[in-house]
Amino acid sequence: MPTTVGIVTALAAEARTLTRRFVPVLTTATLDTGESLYLSGMGQKAARDGALALIAAGANALVSFGVAGSLAPGLRSGTLFCPSCVLDERSLDYQPDPTWRASLTNRLTAAHLPLVEQGSLLSLPEPLLSVEAKGLMRERHQSLAVDMESAAIAIVAGEHRIPFIVLRAIVDEREDNVPAELQNSIDAWGRPRSLRMLATLLRHPHLLMELPTLAARMGKATRALRAAAQAAGAGLGRDAARSC
Repeated sequence: MPTTVGIVTALAAEARTLTRRFVPVLTTATLDTGESLYLSGMGQKAARDGALALIAAGANALVSFGVAGSLAPGLRSGTLFCPSCVLDERSLDYQPDPTWRASLTNRLTAAHLPLVEQGSLLSLPEPLLSVEAKGLMRERHQSLAVDMESAAIAIVAGEHRIPFIVLRAIVDEREDNVPAELQNSIDAWGRPRSLRMLATLLRHPHLLMELPTLAARMGKATRALRAAAQAAGAGLGRDAARSC
């Protein structure tokens, strides 16, 4: 059976690293390289719905693709992370397809991209915005990074007995606080809600000083994702894995 790789991204900025075309939300789109892409929005339910929509459209392999927050000291913004294990909030673990993951990491390594390929990714229902919250989850789970979508995608892959992998780029670092007021001023796809953002900055003008650092972190992460997608090629290494 030919492979159709389905890629779930939560954020519009993540989707833009895979194509220059406009990607509508909550719709399966086909990339020039043949993969199916679904821009789901943030969170477990959104990611699950996206994975199911991709399977309904014919995908028989899934990728969780996007950014993640660092939980480990020294894991810097712009570093790629292809975890060997995904943990959910109950500490249940999900294993990405080892052959496919090896094919992808070999290509990323050959392209000399900054990459961590061992360690677990923690996938939670809510974002970790404070240094304190990150430290607590790091101590509890020993994971290197955190997102909100990968476990849901892994569960769907398991239910349908199809392979999955995860590729994430670090955005906020271990010692970064992400102001909740700014987090609440973006929509589910990471796009600013203009009026809410303006009102937030008027009420909390000191947050203006946070924006350049946050934008720089996201810029590093999205550039890393774009470089990774180019280095990995069609199917993010899946075709090469199948030929091994």
